[in-house]
Amino acid sequence: MPELNGKLALITGGTSGLGLAMAHAFCREGARVVITGRNRDLGNAAGSELRSAGRDATFFAADAADPEQIRRSVAETLAHLGGLDVLVNNAGIGVQAGALDTPLEDFDRTMNVNVRGAFVYAQECFPHLAARRGNMIHIASDAGVTAEAEIGIYSVSKAALIMLSNTLAIEGGRRGGVRSNALCPGDTKPGMRHMGPPGDPDRPEDDASEWPMPPIGRVGEAVDVAEAAVFLASDRASFITGVALLVDGGMRAGARTSTWLDGTVT
Repeated sequence: MPELNGKLALITGGTSGLGLAMAHAFCREGARVVITGRNRDLGNAAGSELRSAGRDATFFAADAADPEQIRRSVAETLAHLGGLDVLVNNAGIGVQAGALDTPLEDFDRTMNVNVRGAFVYAQECFPHLAARRGNMIHIASDAGVTAEAEIGIYSVSKAALIMLSNTLAIEGGRRGGVRSNALCPGDTKPGMRHMGPPGDPDRPEDDASEWPMPPIGRVGEAVDVAEAAVFLASDRASFITGVALLVDGGMRAGARTSTWLDGTVT
C-alpha cells in the first residue's frame, strides 16, 4: 500500500524546487495535495505538471509573508480537501549577506516568510490536524543547525524555525497528538529561487557547480528531501516528533572550512 494513502496534505512554496518534488512524491504515495505559492503563473504551471503526471494536486495562490493570504489559502485548502493530515511549511527566502550587512527590510522580509509565515500556517492548520492526528513538517536548513555567516539572517530564520517546530511538537503532542518535525537540507539542487543579495532579493541561488562536495560524494537532489518528507509524514514515523533531521550528505558530520570572512581557512 502507498505510504500516504488517503492522506490530505498542504505544501507551501510548492510551485518549484523542493516543494514541487515533495508534491510529486506525496501524490505518488497516495496523498491528495494542495500547493501554494505567490507566483500564479508558476503555480498554475506546477499544477498542470502534477495533473499531467496523474497526480491529485491543486494550486492556490498565497504569499507566505501575508497573514490574510495564508488564512485564505488554508480555508480554500480545507474546502477543497475536506480536512488535513499534513502541513509542510516549505515556503522560504533568503538574502546573500552577512548579518551586519543585511538591511532591515531584508531582515523583515526573510523573517516574515520563513518564521512568521510558518507560525501562521501552523496556527491556522492546527485544529484540523488535531482532528485527524496529523503532523507538520517544517523545511529548515543545515544553516539553521550551524551558522553560515555569508547568509547570516537566513541562518537565524532557520534556527528559529527549528525551535518553532520543537515547541509545536510539545504543544501538539499534548493537544491532539499532532507531530512536528523539521527537515534540514544541505545544498540541494536546483537551489532556492529567492536567495539574492540586498537589493536583488529574487535572484536564484548560485549554480550548483560552485557548491562544496558533501562526504557522501554528490550534491543533494530535491528528491532526497522529498523522500525524507514522505517518511516523516507517514504512519511509520508515528513516534517521531521534535526532530531536526539533517538531509545533507554528511556535511554537518564534522568541522567545515570557510574562506568567506578574510581568506583565512578556519
